[in-house]
Order: sequence, then structure tokens, then C-alpha cells
Amino acid sequence: MIFLRAINSKGRAIQNMLSLEPDDSINAFLRIKGLDDETFLDSHYVVFATKQGIVKKTSLRAYSRPRTNGVIAININEGDEVVDVRLTNGHNELIIADRNGRACRFNESNIRTMGRVSTGVRGMRLDDDGQDEVVGMVVVNDPVNETVMVVSEEGYGKRSQVEDYRLTNRGGKGVKTLNITDKTGKLVAIKNVTDENDLMIINKSGIVIRMAVSECRVMGRATQGVRLINLAKKNDVIASVCKVMSSEMESEMEEESHMQWEKNSEEIRNETSSSIENLEDTPVDFE
Repeated sequence: MIFLRAINSKGRAIQNMLSLEPDDSINAFLRIKGLDDETFLDSHYVVFATKQGIVKKTSLRAYSRPRTNGVIAININEGDEVVDVRLTNGHNELIIADRNGRACRFNESNIRTMGRVSTGVRGMRLDDDGQDEVVGMVVVNDPVNETVMVVSEEGYGKRSQVEDYRLTNRGGKGVKTLNITDKTGKLVAIKNVTDENDLMIINKSGIVIRMAVSECRVMGRATQGVRLINLAKKNDVIASVCKVMSSEMESEMEEESHMQWEKNSEEIRNETSSSIENLEDTPVDFE
């Protein structure tokens, strides 16, 4: 169980919650509720993407019986590592982005279903400069309303329409998703977002900034983007990016949750009071 803590607290070491090897670390996680639903297990898949451009798809059922010390999820080649994991329905489209600012969009049906201990197949061909690597993968659920958000390590970012990325087969080099320059730095994140989302940007120094996605206008795929955060004076770079629901939606959900909690508490108090009254009215036979 993970407890809520103050924003400036250190948190709890993940090694105290999971059985990890000394040289291992957490790279990705999935939030799943339907492991007891047979239909859900058979109709959904877990797709892995690695730093070297390998992708692998496995049925969710293969992970439906978790163990305390975990199970083998994917066979990793030497020097490679998992960078992203997504849950799909078997008919989704995937977009993989690399550090050099390119992205490859393809249908997940191009990836055959494999077992847990398999390695996978090539999802994207990387540049041969020795520095290129996959930085993230997104699942396209609604290409009409969703946009693709990319962020660079020097604080630049932009949104583009999904249809700006042509649909190809897996294993290609993809198309330009951000014009990489010395000013922008390399690509660090790719997310599928809507106007109802907020973006949380975490710097390597530990500073977190939250901004509304709606404030970032949609522009062409091969553009440089706009400055999301000024890092020049702080000598800092972006470490991670995540999307969350907008602050307005978050407030509404918190209010609804609080009202439901009050309602449940009132029902419990009424039931308890009624039980006590019935107990007091019940005659007691001491014979």
C-alpha cells in the first residue's frame, strides 16, 4: 500500500514494497482493475517497448497470477532495458518516439502475440550514432480528439495532430516529431493528451511544474515547439513528464468523493444508532 504524503516528503523506498534485485529498478507500471474478469483478461494485451527499439505483445492473462517476487515479463537483450509498457485492446495503434526526435506509428496487429519469456520484435529502427534510443510509447485511443505531445530535455514542447504521423509498418525509422536543435536538446517524452489533461514536468533537481495542456497550441509535426519551462538559468534538464487530469476535473472528483464519503458515513451512523435503539428496547430475561 502507498500512503499519501506531503509534496516535499522523500516518500517510501520501493525496495521496501517489492522484492527487487540489488541492481534492478522500476521503469514502468500499469494500473489494472480487471484481473478477475475472464473476458477482460482475454481481450487485452500488455505491450512492452525497450530502449533499443524492441516491442513485445503478450496476453494480459499471462500476468493474471502475480507472485510476491514477480514473474518474468520479457527477455531483455544485453545492454537493453524496458522504457515503457502499455495496455491495449488488440486493435489499438501505437506511436514510438526516439531521442533524436522521430516517431513511428503502426497498428499493434503488426506485433504477433508472444509468451512472457520471449524477446519481441523490432518496433522502430534507430539511428546509428550510438546515442539514439527509444524514449516512450503511446497508445492511440481516439485519433480525432487526442493529440501527440512531445517534450525535449531543455524545456521545449508542442502538440501535433495524430493524423500528422502517417501510419506505417513496425520496424521503420518513422517521421520527424520535433526539430531537434542545441536549443531544444534531445527528446525526453511523448504523451497522448487532450484539452482535459494537465502536464506535470519533473526536473532532475526534483522541481515539479504543472501546466494545462490547453495552454499549448497544436502546431505542425516537424516544428521546434515552444518553451514550456525556462531551464537555462537553473542549469537543469527535464527528467520525466506525466499527464494527469485537469485541476478543474480533479476538484470536481474530490468534491464528489467527499460527498459520497459523507453520505456513507451518515448511513453508517444511522444504522449504528438504529441497532443501539433496538438493543435497548429488547427485553432481557435474567432467568
